[in-house]
Amino acid sequence: MAMQLKITTIGNSVGVILPKELLDRLRVGKGDLLQVLEVPGGVTLTPFDAEFDRQMDVAERVMRQDRDVLRRLAE
Repeated sequence: MAMQLKITTIGNSVGVILPKELLDRLRVGKGDLLQVLEVPGGVTLTPFDAEFDRQMDVAERVMRQDRDVLRRLAE
């Protein structure tokens, strides 16, 4: 599903208005949090998942602390 969204002024900031159809597809509404991930060629929007976010924090910590071990395992 391709969609064009226009960047517009919202108060003292800029943003995009997400159409109802997109909100329905994401199963989110006003007040919900979205996760924005940078991917090759753009970004993805997904509903925020606190458990997934916690797991990613743990994974990043392990990768920083055990960098040498992970490098050896990759060989």
